[in-house]
Amino acid sequence: MTSRRGFIKSGGLALFGVGMGGVPPFIARAADSDKIITPYKKKKVLVTIFQRGAMDGLMAVTPFTDPFLQAARPTLFMSAAKDQKRVPLIDLDGKFGLHPAMKAFEPFYREKRLAVVHGIGSPNNSRSHFDAQDFMESGTPFRKGTPSGWLNRAIGLLGHDATPFRAVSLTSSMPRSFYGDNPTVAISNLQDFAIQMKGNPMGANMASKSFEELYDQAASGLLKETGKESFDAVKMLQKTDVKNYRPENNAVYPASPLGNSLKQIAQLIKMDVGLEVAFAESTGWDTHFNQGAENGVFARNVADLSNSITAFWNDLTAYHDDITVMTMTEFGRTVKQNGTGGTDHGRGSCNFILGNDVNGGMVHGTMQPLAIENLEDGRDLKVTTDFRSVFSEVADKHLKINNDRLLFPDWTGKNIGVMV
Repeated sequence: MTSRRGFIKSGGLALFGVGMGGVPPFIARAADSDKIITPYKKKKVLVTIFQRGAMDGLMAVTPFTDPFLQAARPTLFMSAAKDQKRVPLIDLDGKFGLHPAMKAFEPFYREKRLAVVHGIGSPNNSRSHFDAQDFMESGTPFRKGTPSGWLNRAIGLLGHDATPFRAVSLTSSMPRSFYGDNPTVAISNLQDFAIQMKGNPMGANMASKSFEELYDQAASGLLKETGKESFDAVKMLQKTDVKNYRPENNAVYPASPLGNSLKQIAQLIKMDVGLEVAFAESTGWDTHFNQGAENGVFARNVADLSNSITAFWNDLTAYHDDITVMTMTEFGRTVKQNGTGGTDHGRGSCNFILGNDVNGGMVHGTMQPLAIENLEDGRDLKVTTDFRSVFSEVADKHLKINNDRLLFPDWTGKNIGVMV
């Protein structure tokens, strides 16, 4: 007898092949099946975006009244003052200013839908991109060998039946956050996935059994229901014209990897295939050289981030109560600029959380004046908010997960009030 857990897990592992260019035959057969049910009820969706390379939080959201920061960044410092040659920061609260290239975020902040957490980071002081990303995605900053990612554990704690498309990463390979026993999907391009399903590729099937055979042989009512949902999800993906998708409300996605990923996540949400956790990536944040101020590589990156998220949010107006978007980055940058007009690997950064259940219109966290005696190792913004306190609160409040002991082993901290 095939157990429900084994069935779902096997299906999820097979679906991993999608991210590497192949569609398992049992999925293709399911797409041709006539077994179909009505669309699913809308579910809460958590959309996570990893900014790989370590974003300079002090430039994204600048404490512009701090004289120590101005002295440490003679060519990079930006002000909110209007009477200057440079484009001013967007004054959020008289203390912090949003980078002008992120002007798309300002309405969300004023509407109290967008929150910023400053001084966020890992308690592990590694400045290695690889290690810091691994620690953040596993959710265990002092355990290198943790086999699962925190988002995979979150998926396992949702406590209800799922479709094969409960957790989808719009990446070419499975992110560390999704590693684990619970089924997840990596799809680099939704259009290619739909085309391959329509082509019904042949190959070795799962344990010599088609999806339909597994469904028909299942005696459990729960397994049969899961099978029906899977048929429905695949059928919807097969029929969708991904290439000619038209965003709603005049939303314009940037023609960037992140913009394209969020546009495809929006399509999956509208298709009601059971998506509950989505993952996307933004790269290019390792700004050692020629970082720029109001213009340059950093400005282009934050414009892409904010414009992509804004297009996604505007495209999904009917789903606002069901969606929360959260960004993350492995660490921040040095307070002092270097000799090549950039910043080096640091510690604390900031992140952004957007949603109707967010305690927005605030810069959360604690930041002391950036005098050298207040800096970590005399050079970096201190980490005053453990990333787990934010990630757990978002998961708890939005996805209704209430088991922090399993979600983040070894963590016994408190939430900071970023969600309502």
